[in-house]
Amino acid sequence: MVLRILDRFEEILLSFLIAAAVVLIFVAVVHRYSVGIVADVLSWARASNFIELQGYARSFYRWLVSINLTWAQEACIYLFVWMAKFGAAYGVRLGIHVGVDVLVERMSPKNQRLMIIIAFLACILFTAIVAWIGTDFVWHISKTGQISADLEMPMWIVYLAVPLGSALMCFRFIQALWIYLTTGAIAHHDHGHVDGLEDEEAAQ
Repeated sequence: MVLRILDRFEEILLSFLIAAAVVLIFVAVVHRYSVGIVADVLSWARASNFIELQGYARSFYRWLVSINLTWAQEACIYLFVWMAKFGAAYGVRLGIHVGVDVLVERMSPKNQRLMIIIAFLACILFTAIVAWIGTDFVWHISKTGQISADLEMPMWIVYLAVPLGSALMCFRFIQALWIYLTTGAIAHHDHGHVDGLEDEEAAQ
């Protein structure tokens, strides 16, 4: 039950981060180009002596300029940082990370099992170390009161993605190792597979 909730939370969080980044980028781009277009319309209205159009264009231009979206780029960067860290843990769960297994496949079944266990343990150790160092870093950053340039939010919140994402990734490696030790199965994703392709072929 707890694992199911964690899985669902992971999926919802990633979906939210992706959607928020896409919407924010779209709004920022539309805003930037709208300011330029309205400025061009205002210049044309002045040259053509359209007084009424000048008034509308000037008012609309002032309204657009009053909307401050200078923070959008910084926010998108932070969203992608969080997306990358939690997306890495999600990738471990689904087995979509690219791995080089040419040498492992040439080994005997016994040696293959040993190498796979060693690889899992190495990944667990590495992500645990990153989570530990990241936690220590976030703790010290929180004491400095450092804030971001545009959003003016505490930087420890931004850096919190490192220990949280690494801890979740470590947990996913532990989970994958346990599944392998108990069932012999490893989560694996066929990189040549396209979701929905079988459904379309079956429908035909």
